[in-house]
Amino acid sequence: MISLPPSERDLHAYVDHQLSDADRRVLESWLASHPDEAAQIRAWQRDAQQLRAALSGALQQPANPALDPTLIRQRRQRQSRRHLASAAVLLIAVSIGGFSGWQARELTWARPSQLPMTDALQAYRLIAQQGLLPADYKVNSDGDMQRWLDRYFTRAGRLPDLKAAGFEPVSGRLLSTDEGPAAMVVYEDGNGHKVSFYVRPPGPKNTLLPRGSRSDGDLQADYWSGPGYNYAMVSPTDSPAAQLLKQSQPF
Repeated sequence: MISLPPSERDLHAYVDHQLSDADRRVLESWLASHPDEAAQIRAWQRDAQQLRAALSGALQQPANPALDPTLIRQRRQRQSRRHLASAAVLLIAVSIGGFSGWQARELTWARPSQLPMTDALQAYRLIAQQGLLPADYKVNSDGDMQRWLDRYFTRAGRLPDLKAAGFEPVSGRLLSTDEGPAAMVVYEDGNGHKVSFYVRPPGPKNTLLPRGSRSDGDLQADYWSGPGYNYAMVSPTDSPAAQLLKQSQPF
C-alpha cells in the first residue's frame, strides 16, 4: 500500500503501470487535488510515449535496460538537481516544460564506444531527418544560438561558422547520453539541406577522439576533440551539403 504524499518511486510506478488497482485509485484521488504533481505526471507520460515511438522506428535496437523510461527519468532528475544547484554560475534555470535543461524529453543513446560518435548520427536521424524530437531552442530575429549553447557547455568551442557553405544555425536540442549531457545544433541552407553540430563530454574515462571521419548508411560524421568535449559534424553523404562542408573546412 502506498503512503501519501507518494514517493518518487510510487509516481514512477504509476506512470509505468506497475501499481495495483487499489494503489492506483488512491494515487489518482491524491493527484486530483494536487494539480502541479498531476501536470508533472502527464509530462512523464508524454515522455514515455515519445520514447517508445522514437524507438519503434528506423533505429531498432537490441533490448537495453538503459532505455527504461523510469531509469531515464531518474538519471535526468539527478542531472537536473546538480545543474540547478549551480544555477547561479551556469545560468541553468530552464526545464522543458517540457525539457530545456536535462528534464523531460531526453533520450539515452547507444553507447558511443561501439563506433565513434554513434550517438551523433542517431541524433541526426531522429531530429534532423525524421523530426521525432522537437527542438528546445529555435533561432528567431532576436535569437543567439551561441549564447544558448554557452548556457550549458561553458568550456565548449565556438559553433562552427558554415556561412561560406551557405548554412546557418536554426535550432538546438539538449540530449542525455551515457557519457553525460549533450547538445545538437541543426544548420540549414536556403534549399532545406541540413547538417548538425554535436557536442558531448568524453565521459568518466575521458575518452577523447582523434580527428577522423566515417560513414554510416546515408550519413557522414566528421569528429574531433577539444578541451573538455567531443564534437561531430554530421551531414548526408548524398547531398551537396557534404562537399560544401569539406570545401569550407569548418572542423
